Amino acid sequence: MQQFLETIRNQHDLIFKGFLTVLCIGLLVYIMPKEGRFKYEFQKGKPWLHEDLIAPFDFAILKSKEQLDTEKQQIRESTKPYFKYDEAVVEKQVESLTENFEKKWPESEFGKKDGKFSLQNIFGKADTATQAAVKATHLKTGSRILTTIYEKGIIKIDDIIEDKPYDFSIVVLKYGNVAEERELGNIYTLQSAYDEVKKLLKTASRYSRDERASAAAKIDAEFLQSLIENHLFHNVFYEAEISQKIIGEKIDNISISHGIVLNNEKIISKGNVVTLELHQKLISLKQEYEKQLGGSSNYWFILTGQIILVSILVAILMAFLFLFRKDLIAENNKITFILLLLALMVYMSAISMKIEEISIYFLPFCILPIIIRTFYDIRLAIFAHLIATILMGFQAPNGFEFILIQLIAGIVAVFSIVQLRRRSQIYATSFYVFLAYSFTYFGIAVIQEGDWKNIDWMNFAWFGASAMLTLFAYPLMYVFEKLFGFLSDVSLMELADPNSKLLRELNENAPGTMQHSLQVANLSEEVVHQIGGNALLVRTGALYHDIGKMYNPAFFIENQQGFNPHDEISHEESANIIIKHVIKGVEMAKKHNLPEPIIDFIRTHHGTTLTRYFYNSYKQENPEEADENKFRYPGPVPHSKEAAILMMADAVEAASRSLKKHNEETINSLVEGIVDSQANEQQFVNAAITFKDLTEAKKIFKKKLMNIYHVRIEYPK
Repeated sequence: MQQFLETIRNQHDLIFKGFLTVLCIGLLVYIMPKEGRFKYEFQKGKPWLHEDLIAPFDFAILKSKEQLDTEKQQIRESTKPYFKYDEAVVEKQVESLTENFEKKWPESEFGKKDGKFSLQNIFGKADTATQAAVKATHLKTGSRILTTIYEKGIIKIDDIIEDKPYDFSIVVLKYGNVAEERELGNIYTLQSAYDEVKKLLKTASRYSRDERASAAAKIDAEFLQSLIENHLFHNVFYEAEISQKIIGEKIDNISISHGIVLNNEKIISKGNVVTLELHQKLISLKQEYEKQLGGSSNYWFILTGQIILVSILVAILMAFLFLFRKDLIAENNKITFILLLLALMVYMSAISMKIEEISIYFLPFCILPIIIRTFYDIRLAIFAHLIATILMGFQAPNGFEFILIQLIAGIVAVFSIVQLRRRSQIYATSFYVFLAYSFTYFGIAVIQEGDWKNIDWMNFAWFGASAMLTLFAYPLMYVFEKLFGFLSDVSLMELADPNSKLLRELNENAPGTMQHSLQVANLSEEVVHQIGGNALLVRTGALYHDIGKMYNPAFFIENQQGFNPHDEISHEESANIIIKHVIKGVEMAKKHNLPEPIIDFIRTHHGTTLTRYFYNSYKQENPEEADENKFRYPGPVPHSKEAAILMMADAVEAASRSLKKHNEETINSLVEGIVDSQANEQQFVNAAITFKDLTEAKKIFKKKLMNIYHVRIEYPK
């Protein structure tokens, strides 16, 4: 047991990496749908490349999406819209007319004492009974006309019938939802209702002017017209909810199949072209086949296959990291980050497959390579995207098409952000992703369909939406950066701003050190540009590498103005103060929350070298007591190419200031001596830097220093 625990303690890092890998495989397998997959690939208009296909069971031939869409559209166009007849309007307005009639009657020609239609003027008499009869006739006539109009109905014009002809039929629901089919021409509009009132009153007035008509039958048409028109309102309204419900019920009753293929019936022979009819049969077989494979008896076989395939792909990814990115393998948080992104992408695709309204092309799969490229190199971004795309291709319909489109779009996305330093770049990347999606899909579709007219243009809208969602990569970079302690180019640009708080303090408190740091930044950046690496990272690290000198700026020669405080103290004390600028720099960096990669430059820019001037001075005075450890920087030595370059640049720039004569010979000798000395002291043993890189770095340092000090090369006469 003790030995087992000891093994775990010694191998805990390797065990944790194994746990992460197994956990990732488990999550990916859990996420993936457990339905089986049809084993044949086929395309409409292309030859059937497999053996003769015999139906393994009876299955219905499903209608194509286009056929179903056509039938649905026919139902929508042929189904008559439903309108509701509102009886309450009729009752309310007839009652209102009676009330208003009593109020308005005195204003009628018959109600006025001196009106031209008064009974006195017409008959020379005005007995009460006749006057009451005239009034009753008016009220009865008005009520009858209003009721007649409303009985036929006054329809409120809706968009659905606005341009329809008079013989267009609708369904009117009256008296407890009794359906009655009516033509539009048999229902009034408000205007036609007004016209009908005039017509009916004109007929009534003609009768009332007849000499044989009694006094009680006389009609004041103008009075009744005004009264009736004030009580005309819509009482037939469009019922959108009922209409859509009826349409929905009819659509639900559409048969999704239009034939059957019997067991052992030949579906297609090898070499035959997959026609539209055969394509639909194959699609129908594929769906039924995958449905039957989803049963419990096949579950464990499907699960086993998924475990094998996912394990292979994840193992390939881990092998790639082990062979080509050992620096990532060494850090668990970086492995966690890559595997987490992989799982998230596969999860997104699995979710989209369950939502019929959303195309799988809607999802921004290019976010994965963009984010990985932000923190790492192009190779890793493309390789991780390839693995993720293959995993998602297991689920996607037309897997080959999906993988090809996503792979090309991802590669374009990665190439478009070689260095993401401006926000505008992410918008350009989004546009390039859309173009990559569109052109790749168009090429595939033209090959498959043989005609651009049959292309599903809706996919271009999904591509546009996906490209827009790719913009979320920008805020996600910040989230992952803070969550995993990474450092993006955008953050490096912010840190390298001379107006940042810490650099402003350095410039104010130690201006000489600031100038030294700028020169070191220029030297380091130029070398990294030539030999490869992260130039922005080394420049930013160089700007901050000496911030610890703010603790005692006067003890560093670049900040001195004649007086040297080292003359007043011992060599040991001087060495201690010089060495402390590394320790103090790390403390200040942590206090100001600088990223760990920048702090590493502060820690390692002197490695484990000696403060040689003070050590040699002390040794001359105390040859027997000299202890190197008191004069040696604590380290560690640089563990990256960028940190090694910074160490060299810092040393040669500082030493070049002490040269009494700046010429080609002295500068060459200085650079060669410093770099060779650092290499001999094993300062670069942990950095991924080659002898070729060192030679190139020396060449650049010499050239830059000669430019700084305006050294002219003397050519032989």
